[in-house]
Amino acid sequence: MLDRIWLIPVGFIIGTYGTLIGAGGGFVLVPMLILLYPQESPEVVTSISLAVVFFNALSGSLAYMRLKRIDYRSGLLFAAATIPGAILGALTTSFIPRPLFDIFLGLMLIAASIFLILHTHKKGEKERSTLEGGLIRNLVEVDGTTHTFSYSPTVGIGLSLVVGYVSSLLGIGGGIIHVPALVHLLNFPVHVATATSHFILAIMALTGTVVHIATGAFHHGIRRTIALAIGVLIGAQLGALLSSRIKGIWIIRGLAIALGLVGIRILILAYS
Repeated sequence: MLDRIWLIPVGFIIGTYGTLIGAGGGFVLVPMLILLYPQESPEVVTSISLAVVFFNALSGSLAYMRLKRIDYRSGLLFAAATIPGAILGALTTSFIPRPLFDIFLGLMLIAASIFLILHTHKKGEKERSTLEGGLIRNLVEVDGTTHTFSYSPTVGIGLSLVVGYVSSLLGIGGGIIHVPALVHLLNFPVHVATATSHFILAIMALTGTVVHIATGAFHHGIRRTIALAIGVLIGAQLGALLSSRIKGIWIIRGLAIALGLVGIRILILAYS
């Protein structure tokens, strides 16, 4: 275990930034594991990442709970939709060759980055109108900030099913997909989207981790997971605190830049 201590500060950084943007940190952790352990199979890499994402999301959710930013009704609805996809995604990972896995992950991260860069200015912190016939939500944060918005539950459930599959397949947790979807397609305020996404991530990542435990893939990554989890549990608390001091539009822009850089790096390594 002593040779894994250096992973604790790595987990702290991942937990801080992942919670800040509501992404769980898997989009940083998976590329890092790919670089550090080139001999590992995709299912081992994703099993470690999903387990760490669970601890990060759990810690972050507790912090966001105190801030009263989580939309629990929507979160439970979407989390239930992600479970079938998360199970299928975890089972599919073992059938994907490592080179193809790396290329698919890199392309997806770059695509998500481009989408965010092109659409950030359209939403930002603008006032959100209610959708006719949609599910109306009212949320009051601990500081008194009030949010009123609405969305189509059908669209939300469909998106969550896809998010559950793709995120579990790649071990990235799903926040990098879910947060943009909640903001741009379901009309969520950015800070509510990041908090609710973390709540959903905790349930989804736990589901994927249980599947990997059942298949035996997780057995090879227990020690690394423990070291990383110690760091993310602490970092997630700091990330939630910092989220109160950073405007939502900068959170999304920061996510876009990070996704693009990581995606390009993975593709370079995949083709080198």
